[in-house]
This record gives sequence, C-alpha cells and structure tokens, in this order.
Amino acid sequence: MYLERIQSENDIKKIPEDKLNALADEIRQFLIEKISVTGGHLGSNLGAVELTMALHLSLDLPKDKIIWDVGHQSYTHKLLTGRREGFDTLRKFGGMAGFPKRIESDCDCFNTGHSSTSISAGLGLVKARDLRGENHTIVSVIGDGSLTGGMAYEALNNASKLETNFIIVLNDNNMSISENVGGVSKYLNGIRTADSYLDLKESIFTKLMNIPGGANVVKTIRKTKSTLKSMVIPGMFFEDMGITYLGPVNGHDINAVRELLKDAKRKKGPVLVHVITQKGKGYTPAERHPARFHGTEPFIIETGLPSHPRTKANYTDVFSTIMMKLADRHPEVVAITAAMADGTGLKRFRNVYPERFFDVGIAEEHAVTFAAGLAVGGLKPIVCIYSSFLQRAYDQILHDVCIQNLPVVFAIDRAGVVGSDGETHQGIFDISYLSSIPNMTIMAPKNKWELSDMMKFAVGFDGPVSVRYPRGIAYDGLEEYRAPVEYGKAEVICSESKIALVALGSMVCTAEGVRDALKEKGYPCSLINARFAKPIDEETILSLTKDHEMIVTMEENVGSGGFGEKVRYLLDESGFTGKLINIFIPDEYVEHGNVEILKKEIGIDKESIVERILNKL
Repeated sequence: MYLERIQSENDIKKIPEDKLNALADEIRQFLIEKISVTGGHLGSNLGAVELTMALHLSLDLPKDKIIWDVGHQSYTHKLLTGRREGFDTLRKFGGMAGFPKRIESDCDCFNTGHSSTSISAGLGLVKARDLRGENHTIVSVIGDGSLTGGMAYEALNNASKLETNFIIVLNDNNMSISENVGGVSKYLNGIRTADSYLDLKESIFTKLMNIPGGANVVKTIRKTKSTLKSMVIPGMFFEDMGITYLGPVNGHDINAVRELLKDAKRKKGPVLVHVITQKGKGYTPAERHPARFHGTEPFIIETGLPSHPRTKANYTDVFSTIMMKLADRHPEVVAITAAMADGTGLKRFRNVYPERFFDVGIAEEHAVTFAAGLAVGGLKPIVCIYSSFLQRAYDQILHDVCIQNLPVVFAIDRAGVVGSDGETHQGIFDISYLSSIPNMTIMAPKNKWELSDMMKFAVGFDGPVSVRYPRGIAYDGLEEYRAPVEYGKAEVICSESKIALVALGSMVCTAEGVRDALKEKGYPCSLINARFAKPIDEETILSLTKDHEMIVTMEENVGSGGFGEKVRYLLDESGFTGKLINIFIPDEYVEHGNVEILKKEIGIDKESIVERILNKL
C-alpha cells in the first residue's frame, strides 16, 4: 500500500510519520516474497530496513551520498530509489544487480561487492567534495563484520584528521556471514551489553523527563558529548582516534536513528554512529539461521527450506569431507578461513578440531601471512578462501609465502564463473595472478575424486600450492580415469589424432561434450586433462604436435596470463605449424546471471567451442 507510493528517490518523505513502521513491514514482506523466488542476500537486508529508511529520510539523494560496504544490504535502498520493478530480475542476466551499481541509478554512488572498502571510498568522496567547494553529506555504512578488515582501520586512521563532516554508520548485528570473531567483536559486544551505562542513562533520562523542564535538559544532554559514556565504557576506541562516537542506538527505531543522524550532520569532523540491528529481523527462519540466509537460494517461505534441494554434493561439500580425512591422518594440518567457515565447508572441521581451526575475520591478507607463520612453525596450513577474495592477498602470497617457498596450501573455492553475484565475485583471474608468482604450483581437478587426490598431493607437497575448484555440483563423471597425481604431469584420457582438446579443471567436463560432438561429425579427437596450470606439462603438450593438426586449450579463466597463453608460447617456441585455439574468458568483467547463460555469452560453452573448432577446420 505505502510501498507502491515510492516511485523515485525521496518519495519516502511523503509517507506520513505514523505510517513509517507499516512501510517497514511492507518492505520486509516484499523482500521475503521476491528473494524466495530469485534467491539473494536476505538476512542482511531484513536487518537494515529501518536503518535504510532513516538514512533516506535524513538525506537528500542523489545529492547526498551513501556508500554501502559490501553492498549486499542495499535492497531496501534500491526499493526507496524507485527500483521495485527490478526485483523480478534480481541477479538474473540482464536484470538488476544484487549490489550497488552506478549504471543502475544516480543514487548508487560507488560500486561495491568486497568488504571493508566503504570508509576509504567515503573519505575520497569527502575530500573531492571539499576541494570542489561543494556542500553535501557523505555517509559510509559499514558492518561490524567488515571492521575485522584492516583496510577499514587504515581509512579510520586517515579520516580522524578530517575537519569537515563525514558520517560513518556502524551497522552492528554481531555477524558478517558467520558469527564474528576476535577483539573487535568483543569490544563492540562490550558496548552493546554495557548495562551499567545503558541502564544508568535510561534511569537518569526517565527521571529528568518527569520534572518540569526536564525534556529540554535531556535534549541538551543528547546533543553534547556524554562524559558519562566515557567514564562507564572503557577505551572509547573511536573517540581516542579523534572520531566522535554517537550511540549505541536501536537500529530498528527509525526516529531514534534519525535523531542521531541529525546530530551527526552538525559535527565538523568524522562521526561514527553506532546502530545495533538484528540480522534476519522479521522472518523467523532467518533470525534463527542468519548464516544460512546470508545468501540464499530460492526457498519456501513457510518453512525457509530450499525450493529445489540439492540431491548431489557440490565441490564445497566434497572439500569439507576431504578436510576431515586429511585432519584425521595428518595432525599437522590446520585450516584457516576469512569469516567463511560455512561458505568454504569448514564448519565440520571447526566442530571436530576447534584448536586446529582459525577464523581470522574478513582479513585475507592477515590470513595468508598468518599461514606463513604457521608453516615456519612446522604445521601444514590450508588456507580456504574464495577466488575473488584471495585477490586481496596477492602481496602476502608473493612476499610472505612464495619468496620463502613455504608449504602453504591454498584451497580456492568459487574458481571460475560463479553467476548471480556478478563482477565482484567471479573467480576468473586466479590462474593469471598466481601464475605470475615464482614457486607457486597451481592445480585444478576434473571431478570430485580428483579434488580429493589433489588435496592429498598438496598436503604432501613441500612448497606453495593452489587447488582451484568451481562453485556448484561436483562433477562425478570420468571416475574410471584416476591416474596418480604427479607433479606437473597431465592425464591422457583419450588418445586419437587430428584434434587434441587440452582442458583444465572444470573445462574437462565441457571438453567431453565437445569431443562427442566432433566425433559425431567424423573427426578423431584426443582428450587431455591438463591438471596443472603451473607448471604446464610441456612434454605431453609437445608430443601432441606429432599427430594432431589442431590443439585446443580450454580454461575457465581470463586469457591474459592464463593456461592457454603458456601453451601458445610453448608451441610458438617449438615451431608448431598446426592450428591452435585458446578457449578462455575474454579479458573483461563478467556480469551477474545464470552460469550456463554467462558461459554461452562469453563463448566457453560446448556449442560455442564446437562452432569455433569447425570454423577453424
């Protein structure tokens, strides 16, 4: 009823004050209904409804700017800026993105997708505003989980020197994806639960309100820095940095948040507004299982159960089982993740081997150097991070692990095209950025059994090694082909002539289909499972030049710096005069959408590859 009245930004200001809570209920119901069909980030969005409404009521968009850290909690923001119709195509190819996108709306001022970036971006916008002599409000909204990332503190340190207004809203729900860990979480929890402060404050305010003129006194107190707060809550970390701290406030009380934002806008300097919210609020399954509803597949609203439950294990499930077996056989094996125990399949490992499990928070750089220290100390660390997020630790991989040639295993989940989360989450660069580092070995399994074999090899390997595997159902074909994993050696699956398909990892399954299609047209065809992206099996590849007139490389990675580029260089150096086709992802960012649709769009699906081969022939 009220949601339909919002057709563009600032329309929320036309909703009667006494109907705002009704609007909040409508937004929650809308999100639950839409995300139950499309899938998406539910828990974080349900928890940020009132906070987002308070921001929109307090600001003038798009003149004022909101930077959403990560951006997975921006669905209400999209609704309040007139994008309600787009939710039917949320995260679908050609449809509305699940994260802020500048090309979607002028009210999305900064593209996000990774954690702990909003304060840095906001500070940049503040400096640009000041240098241009403009006068508008900049707000960075960051979750407490994102405060476990070091980049946030680099930005806070920088922001503390500001002499003009900059508002940082800390959306504190005690969660990132999984429950938060570490000293930051403990510190914020101390503020949340400082009953001696909160109870005393409320007691004083209540008594003042009951005496003549007390309301004005309360108003004055709320507008000034509370020395009471400084006395009762030790540390005052943000204040000590030179950042004005306001809060904590109930993030589901629209008027209370608006009052605090009004105070924050008057400050000449950086201000942190501490807002406490509940992840998944308003939907019981999401409240009870916030990690499961962080990013959810389509589900049944009445139960919260998946609409299309998986009947086969995905690669993360397989990896989870492998880790349990490795831990049982190798007491030196330890596991490290960056706030992704559930997402990387380490939950069982954590439960059974808690003393050998380390969740460092959203701090990929620290995770890698921490692993280097563990390796120097005689342990076998396995670092489990999504491909897209491991990019953030490139320097640490190079400088702290590979220069010392330390036996650290990188289990790289979500390698390749991941689909609906879009550009910021596609794992299509890891072969390229890891291949550039000396001492690094890179493997990719063709199926679930080879993932197990490669992890066993990696644990026994005396140097840095990466095992990359895709998102989605684990391929269970080619079970009969299980030659032992040997360093730098490919696996010959079918040996014929004329055309040789040399496929890496997830592309072996695609290559099977390509081979079948070519055989139907009468072309003999060999199939090679490359196994190693670095080092490539030069001996096997060069042997193919003797009785094949065409070699086709296939990988789920960008071309620049990829597997195919290495093969091309090798064949050029060898004087190969036959035809070479490199199948790879174009050197561009891949948008959001269904994985199969995306693969067709970028030309790495079976039909596109067969067509290219036939045209070349």
